[in-house]
Amino acid sequence: MTEKFEMVAKTFQGLEGVLADELRSLGAENVTEGVRMVSFEGDKELMYRANFCLRTALRVLKPFYKFRSSDADDLYEQVKRFDWSTVMRVDQTFAIDSTTNGEEFRHSRFVTYRVKDAIADYFIDRVGRRPSIRVTNPDIRLDVHINGDEVTLSLDSSGEPLYKRGWREAQTDAPINEVLAAGIIRLSGWDGQCDLVDPMCGSGTFLVEAALIACNINPGVFRQEYAFQRWEDYDADLFEEIYNDDSQEREFEHKIYGWDIDAKAIAISRANVKAAGVSRYVELERRDFADIEEVPAGGYLITNPPYDQRLRLEDAEAFYGMIGRKLKFVFRGYHAWIIAYDNDQFDRIGLRPSVHYPLLNGALDCELREYVIFDGTFNDMRARGENIRNEGFRASEDKRHLVRREFKETFADEEGGEHRPRQMRRDERRQHREDRRDERRPRRDGDRPHDRRDDRPRRDGDRPRRDDRSRRDGDRPRRDDRPRSDDRPRRDDGGRRSPGFTPGQGPTLGADKEVTIIHGRRKSWKRQNLPEDEK
Repeated sequence: MTEKFEMVAKTFQGLEGVLADELRSLGAENVTEGVRMVSFEGDKELMYRANFCLRTALRVLKPFYKFRSSDADDLYEQVKRFDWSTVMRVDQTFAIDSTTNGEEFRHSRFVTYRVKDAIADYFIDRVGRRPSIRVTNPDIRLDVHINGDEVTLSLDSSGEPLYKRGWREAQTDAPINEVLAAGIIRLSGWDGQCDLVDPMCGSGTFLVEAALIACNINPGVFRQEYAFQRWEDYDADLFEEIYNDDSQEREFEHKIYGWDIDAKAIAISRANVKAAGVSRYVELERRDFADIEEVPAGGYLITNPPYDQRLRLEDAEAFYGMIGRKLKFVFRGYHAWIIAYDNDQFDRIGLRPSVHYPLLNGALDCELREYVIFDGTFNDMRARGENIRNEGFRASEDKRHLVRREFKETFADEEGGEHRPRQMRRDERRQHREDRRDERRPRRDGDRPHDRRDDRPRRDGDRPRRDDRSRRDGDRPRRDDRPRSDDRPRRDDGGRRSPGFTPGQGPTLGADKEVTIIHGRRKSWKRQNLPEDEK
């Protein structure tokens, strides 16, 4: 029986659910989503397949040593204590990638130095010499992850990040990452059953990744090497079998359209599409989005417009307003998916999104939004029995990640999956708060569940309540005892309003006075045309 072990696949924030679904489809067990990572279990074959087939993973790690450490010296001692001859030889080169999150270990580079020193000293004490560090193309890649005082050392089975597919010949300024592009296409629910358009295609990342998804071509087919191919237990025959298996590939019967205003971008896209071997599925053309008046009927639009950050816009407000107008009047019947950086940019589009996902694009906190562009009126669409949301958003067993987790965990019924009425949810939240309050406050004799303050038993020394204290001479009359406005005594002039008041016109103080009214209240007023000594 093949040995199974724990593995971790890293990804971008917001794509954990998509990656978890990919792993389950490969046969992974005990799949658990985390923050920018998914842990799972499998054998050596699954590790090879994960590197070769996953579209939304950045790295696949194999943890081998876990411990707790509170300071740098203890970290050094515990790393040195490990038997490193089981992981690497002294004549091999290695590199270390560290990630830290805690009060004690704040600098990842310092952690890298301490781990490197511990490994070097381990071999010096035993064989008299140490392995060499090589930043590029090392024999062994180590990953150190510290969360608080929990330290995990892993072997990096991928080597170069998995977003480096191997098909990219050139790129424009600020291209979108291949893993992020594939994740966005997965989130959109597009699976090659209709046309896809990217009207600002840049270097063609969406075009290539969409074509690979539509034809079910594994992204690792373009890679030259993985880190696990340098390990002592590398099984070349097993990996060759995985590499040459194209039984799951399929034909794509629709088209992918790429447009851009920049002729250089179109040339770069054409080179990348050709290198990926998907030229017959992609049509490229130099077109300005503002001039588009006709598009193929129906389909998906997925694009990454300029954020006015690295790629500057002359007028960002007018640019995003133009996007909204084109979506509304030209791309009727489309599901439009747009990733942007600023909420103001989305507001300028002027359309209401049907769903949105927070994503991290590099160092920018972005958001992916879908706009369902009706072909006709909303009532016509409902009369035809069409759903305003795409199929990928439905809460099905195989696409649970597409439902916002906060909504599912808070409001969804665990047994039936149905959403409860709003009133019921509100009552349950109130009940939960009252239960938590009772847990914090010690119970006293005479307490009843969820007693309000006014209902609790009286104790000696309690301050008299307002409603039951005796009336004293000089007390203000209660609200019920006060005279109504119509019964108030009138002033000498017989009126109840300020002088100069005319109903429907507001206050008037004469030509020599001025009043400023803000939200119906008098803010300030001053006299004019009067001698200085009278002002």
